[in-house]
Amino acid sequence: MRFHKIGLSFLALVIATASTPITFNLWGTPGELRVLAQTPQARKAEADRLFKQGIQQFDTSQFEAALRSWQQALIIYREIKDRQGEGAALGNLGGAYYYLGDYPKAIDYQQQRLAIAREIKDRLGEGTALGNLGLAYYSLGDYPKAIDYHQQHLAIAREIKDRLGEGLSLGNLGIAYDALGDYPKAIEYHQQRLAIAREIKDRLGEGQSLGNLGNAYLALGDYPKAIEYLQQTLAIAKESKNPLEVGLSLGNLGIAYYSLGDYTKAIEYLQQRLAIAREIKDKLGEGQSLGNLGNAYYSLGDYPKAIEYQQQHLAIAREIKDRLGEGQSLGNLGVAYYALGDYPKAIEYYSKRLAIAREIKDKLGEGQSLNNLGAAFYKQGNKSAAEKTLYEGIKVYESLRGKNLADTNKVSLFDTQRSIYITLQKVLIAQNKTDAALEIAERGRARAFVELLASRVSTNNKQADKSPQPPTIAEIKQIAKQQNATLVQYSLIYDDFKVAGKQQTKESDLYIWVVKPTGEVTFRKVDLKPLWQKDNTTLAELVTQSRLGIGVVRGARAGGIIAQQNPDAANVQKPLQKLHDILIKDIADLLPKNKSDRVIFIPQSSLFLAPFPALRDEQGKYLIEKHTIMTAPAIQVLDFTNKLGSGRQINYNNALIVGNPTMPLVSTEPGKPATQLSSLPGAELEAKTIAQMLKIQPIVGKDATKANILQRLSSFDVIHLATHGWADDNRGLGSWIAFAPSLKDDGLLKAEEILDLKLKAQLVVLSACETGKGKLSGDGVIGLSRSLISAGVPSVLVSLWQVPDEPTQYLMVEFYQSLQTQPDKALALRQAMLKTKEKFPNPVNWAAFTLIGER
Repeated sequence: MRFHKIGLSFLALVIATASTPITFNLWGTPGELRVLAQTPQARKAEADRLFKQGIQQFDTSQFEAALRSWQQALIIYREIKDRQGEGAALGNLGGAYYYLGDYPKAIDYQQQRLAIAREIKDRLGEGTALGNLGLAYYSLGDYPKAIDYHQQHLAIAREIKDRLGEGLSLGNLGIAYDALGDYPKAIEYHQQRLAIAREIKDRLGEGQSLGNLGNAYLALGDYPKAIEYLQQTLAIAKESKNPLEVGLSLGNLGIAYYSLGDYTKAIEYLQQRLAIAREIKDKLGEGQSLGNLGNAYYSLGDYPKAIEYQQQHLAIAREIKDRLGEGQSLGNLGVAYYALGDYPKAIEYYSKRLAIAREIKDKLGEGQSLNNLGAAFYKQGNKSAAEKTLYEGIKVYESLRGKNLADTNKVSLFDTQRSIYITLQKVLIAQNKTDAALEIAERGRARAFVELLASRVSTNNKQADKSPQPPTIAEIKQIAKQQNATLVQYSLIYDDFKVAGKQQTKESDLYIWVVKPTGEVTFRKVDLKPLWQKDNTTLAELVTQSRLGIGVVRGARAGGIIAQQNPDAANVQKPLQKLHDILIKDIADLLPKNKSDRVIFIPQSSLFLAPFPALRDEQGKYLIEKHTIMTAPAIQVLDFTNKLGSGRQINYNNALIVGNPTMPLVSTEPGKPATQLSSLPGAELEAKTIAQMLKIQPIVGKDATKANILQRLSSFDVIHLATHGWADDNRGLGSWIAFAPSLKDDGLLKAEEILDLKLKAQLVVLSACETGKGKLSGDGVIGLSRSLISAGVPSVLVSLWQVPDEPTQYLMVEFYQSLQTQPDKALALRQAMLKTKEKFPNPVNWAAFTLIGER
């Protein structure tokens, strides 16, 4: 329920701001209208009158009347064989059905308009129709198709030098990428549209671009920046004396304050938008405002008032035949009754919303309805209906994740769909279907990563074009056997609780599956509610406390995390033991007794940052003292890393060793000047010592340029990089490893560049700060390690914080010495950690490193 309780009407409101530019295109271009108006023939004059009458009617929300006017105009245009007029009328009819939420009909009319535009070589009309088709497919949740149509519109606009159309298509591409969660790309497109709007003095477009930039920053959680942009939008709207734009700006500011949790201010802005909508007879805007006010009162815990507003929205939506708005209001009514515990009524409303979504082919709305309906069935106690409904919902959601979608966009889209996998796990566990729940837990993580790896591993083009199926329980057991390791998969479960009279989503349980190499699967459950009920904390906060406790503190230099040498002993032990109690204690009896047998942890969310080797039991023993530890983002990823490394022997003498490059200038905070990264003499000594051991020449200082290293990367079996690194927590793919700069580049090798490489290396060691961190997502950690594995590396050794130079150097040398006598990388890392622990006892000095992938 977490992702779809609120915000359905908010989505419409945000799109309304972004969609305003398309309204211009829907009515035909001014050129078309001039031609129509100047034609003397009586029949054509009558068609032109009806055409313009339809525009006036639509502007005052008389949608049925507008449709009749355009239908009559269309009949006349066809009768007199005016193909230009026929195309314009078809386009407007398509636009009207789009606003009424009948997307199949909108698409049908726009396709007819497109055919006529191509027949009469009307490139402007062709671009307009393509753009409007993109908008319709966007509203159906088919973002790949929407992007394709907007790209076609953009190409035509640039070809015929239609700067206004170019701006519109750029803005609509920004909206599509915003929906995919690719906010950096969305911002890039909105900035381009803003530049064009300012160049051609399009103040309306400028205001809309600023508003869409505000919406993008809103989604990124940068509320002050979002409000700054939205205030600029409001100023331009007021300056242009355009009440519709003023209302939209006020509404979006209301959403911004809603996101900040300032519901009182949100209601104030939304009430202003409602007043303007009523004044200008904007029934669509009036309905959206009422729905959003209902959502605000829902968040205040005033469910009766929320219901009252949603009922008003529903009445207006039905009056103007806004099928999308009708569905949204029904869904939000279901949410309110769900919060009141009236599950039969919630189910009734969710079912009505589902019917509308299916009727208008709103796949996104269908998925959301099935998600919410399944949750309501579960709360009602109808587990079989919940299970069936949620499986259907997953199928719908997965159909929206197109094969041709970029990896980053698959990740972002999947993150908006995660709640349905959590709910289905709860339903299955409630029926004691623990194996099926493990299948869903696995199906609900790292899907984009798996698809990326499948395309890299496959030698068959037809096979590469197919999305790999999530593993069955039999395949999961086979992977454990293949790895000869005990797999431990964690799944964080959330539920809805009444807290201070309001419905809130909180952590409820931690599901843990242990899969032994024999194929035996055991399920355990840990109650997380005491964390927030008694200790007023969360599992993520406990992970942070465990890191802070061992001396990991936020530092000012690049890399962001530095180690504190002498943390308080009590602070070290308490959170590490508490985290051990949650993550390990209940499954300790299932873990191997032989210390050399591997345990592969498959974490989730904040658990990717947990210092697993340093977790302490009641006797004060660290986990690394009892087990050989590895991590992976998903069980299926292990199958692919095994294939990447299969049959390839490592030649440790064929190694690329880099240490302490001449450091580049870097700014890790927006608006802050770039400063040179500090030199790492310990990293240079580390590189030289390891290189001497392997009888090769290291690359250090000014020779370690990015260009030089990139040229060599694909030739080596082992790559060891001892330098600075930085984890981009917001974008992930912006994470970098520092090399010496040159005239051609800034010296930073980013995760997004690594993603496109093809490497033969069997092992990459990133002896740099925070290289195991990045953006936490349902796909695991988006950052350097994921990019390296995607580039073909089966084993990656990374760190979760910056370890001081001396212990890092010591650990790395011990790691390579161990590899000289036995080839198991996981065992070598364990031995190196234990030896480093003897010399540098505090976990901050040895527990940061983790091996991902193959042993």
